[in-house]
This record gives sequence, structure tokens and C-alpha cells, in this order.
Amino acid sequence: MTMKAGASKKPIENEDQDSFLQRLGPGLITGASDDDPSGIGTYSQAGAQLGFGIGWTMLITYPLMAAIQEISGRIGRVTGHGIAGNVCRNFPAPVIWSMIVLLFVANTINVAADLGAMGDALKLLIGGPGTLYVAIFGAVSVIAQIFFNYERYVSILKRLTLVLLAYVIALFLAKVPWGDALKGLLVPKIEWSGPFLTTLVAILGTTISPYLFVWQSSQEAEEQRIDPEKKPLKQEPQKEEEEIKRIRIDTLVGMAVSNVIAVAIIMTTAATLHASGKTDIESSAQAAEALRPVAGALAELIFALGIIGTGLLAIPVLAGSTAYAIGEGRKWPVGLSRKPKEAAAFYSVLALSVALGVGLNFTALDPIKALYWSAVINGVLAAPIMTVMMLLVRRKSVMGDLVVSGPVYWLGWIATIAMFLCIVGMAFTIWS
Repeated sequence: MTMKAGASKKPIENEDQDSFLQRLGPGLITGASDDDPSGIGTYSQAGAQLGFGIGWTMLITYPLMAAIQEISGRIGRVTGHGIAGNVCRNFPAPVIWSMIVLLFVANTINVAADLGAMGDALKLLIGGPGTLYVAIFGAVSVIAQIFFNYERYVSILKRLTLVLLAYVIALFLAKVPWGDALKGLLVPKIEWSGPFLTTLVAILGTTISPYLFVWQSSQEAEEQRIDPEKKPLKQEPQKEEEEIKRIRIDTLVGMAVSNVIAVAIIMTTAATLHASGKTDIESSAQAAEALRPVAGALAELIFALGIIGTGLLAIPVLAGSTAYAIGEGRKWPVGLSRKPKEAAAFYSVLALSVALGVGLNFTALDPIKALYWSAVINGVLAAPIMTVMMLLVRRKSVMGDLVVSGPVYWLGWIATIAMFLCIVGMAFTIWS
């Protein structure tokens, strides 16, 4: 690119910083969207109920989460198709359709719960009808995804990740006994009790979710498709080292953001709500409200604004992953970079998922039960999808010469086994 006359050259440090930020994309957005309002509710409940002693789980889940998300990104970049696109090309129809149906149900319920939390958070700040805010947030999300320029939209999503700093700010506004907090983070503490096991299952299900796999793989495929200089990586394996390094950095940073924020939420609620005896927090909005008497109005304000910002970030990922999965499974034209007329069915699924999520907030649906069953469906769905992914990345017919091996591959299998154990844990808590 030529420089305009009279323009000053950027310092080398700024160029390096810009280059680093530009390399972050699907992984960063995926990681940040993992801390959606329903996730915030789970982490808040964990901190309020179990205190600092549950913080160590975030260190354990980080390498597992990073590995499975890197594998997801590599599937999209290497093949030029997302996970659903590869499943429908390599497995029988019942496999892809069972995946699509469960993903649609889980994501739609999750969208409903997130919209409800956002509506409650805004109502907490300014008063008024929460259900009206739910409808407005849903409409804004759909309109932005359909009509915004793709590059501009992705840029907005990247900037929205900054709202997650709200939880770090809230952490430092609270009075934290740092010795206890660090002990809880670094020293595993396991309680063989129903509440602890249930919370552990909820944390695993919230942290490693199917919609995150689908979104990152589809976004890698999308960014390759819209760049005329890029082909699926298996067609130009000479770029493997550069592209895999980019995906790895993007994923490691994104998942680190996700887990650092989760730790901040757990520590904040442990230091305030758990310490004051408030152990029954049922939603992220309730957590924000409950912080007022123990951490001050500013912490409550920051927490509530964070819920709204993370919801605006997460809902496009939830609804978008549903649309990508169904569209790729049906081999429709898909992608947020396409104009509405070019991908009418894709955008229709996206809008339907959000509309149903809005509609569920006008029913007698219990948001806490909705979150719980969404987590159950996500847990049940995650393990088989991860198994399919691990089988795909070892097939030369899918990955060419770029099959996944080494530590990332084995960490992927460990994550998969952990999710199967998560299902067993969920079944135990349901039937016990």
C-alpha cells in the first residue's frame, strides 16, 4: 500500500502491534463469546457457592479448551469447510442431522437465556420493561449480522471483547484476600459432594461448548473464502507453518481471555457474595445486583454493563454457529460476508434462531431451568462432535498431508474424554 503524501511513517512498535492485533480474529472472538451472560451466571454461581476453591478448574480447562479450538480452526482453514460441512461429506446423514437438531435447540435456548439476562441487566440500570429490551437486543443483533459489511462487523466484534475488562475492574474494586484467591487458583481442591460435582459439570459444559467449535471452524473457512489470495490449506501446504502458527496464537490468546475473565468473575463473587453468605445466585443479572451492598454501586454498574456487552458479542456467535451448521449441512451458500440475496436461507436460519430466543422470553419458561437444560444438551452434544472432529483430523481424505498430530492431537482426545465424563456426571446429578 502506498503512503499518502505528507503522511508520517508509523513507529516500528506500532506496526508490530497492529500486525499482532490483525492476526487475531476467529479465536479471539470465539474465546470472548464463551463468557456470555449464561457463562457469567455459571461462574458467578460457582464463586458464590464454592468460593475460591473452584478457581483451579480454569487452569485445568485452558489447555484442553485451547487444543480443541485449535483443531476446530485447523479443520476450517485446511479444508475450506466448517465442521458441519466436513461431517456431511464424510459421515452418514443421521450423524449430521442429529448434530444439527441438537445444536439448534441448545443454541436457541442459550440465545433466549442470554437475551433475558441482557434485558434484566438493562432494567437493573435504567428501569423499564425487560422484555422490551430483549426484543430490541435481538433485533439489533440480527440487523447487524445481515446488513453490516463483514470486515466491519468482525472489527466491531473484536472491539466488543474489550467489555470483558469490566470483570477485571470489578475484581479490583472488590476486597479480595489474595492469599486465599491464589491458593484456590493453584491448589486443586475436590469435594465429593453433589453441589461441587454439579458445579464442576456446569463449568466444563460452559467452557467447552459445541457452538464454539462450529463458529471458529466456519470463520476460518469464511476468511479463506473471501480472500482471493487464499486457497484451502491442503491445496497450498507450503503455507502450513505460517497459517498454523497464526491459528495457534489467535486461539491461545482467545482462550486465555476467556479463562482470565472467568477467573475474575469467580474471584469477585467469591470475595463478595460467598464471603457475605450469599451462595444462591441464579443469574448473571442477579449477581450484578447482589454485588451492590458488598462491592459498591460502581462494581454493580460495571458488572451489569459487562453482561450487556458480552451478550451483544455472544448472540451473533450462537445464532451464527446454528446458521453455519445447518447451511453447511445442507450445502447452502453460507457466510456473513455474503449479501442477503446470495444466502437467504442461511440468514433466515440465523434470524429464526434469534426470533425464537426472543419469543421464549415471553413464555413461562424458567430461565434457570433453560440454562440448565441448555448445558445438558451442550454437554451431550459436545462429546460426540469432538469425537467426530478427532476422527476427521486424522483422515488424509479430509486433511490431505496436514493431518493433526503431536501434543495438540492428544490434548484434543483428553478434552473429549473429559467431556464424556462430564456427561456421566450430568447423568449422575440428574438421576441421583
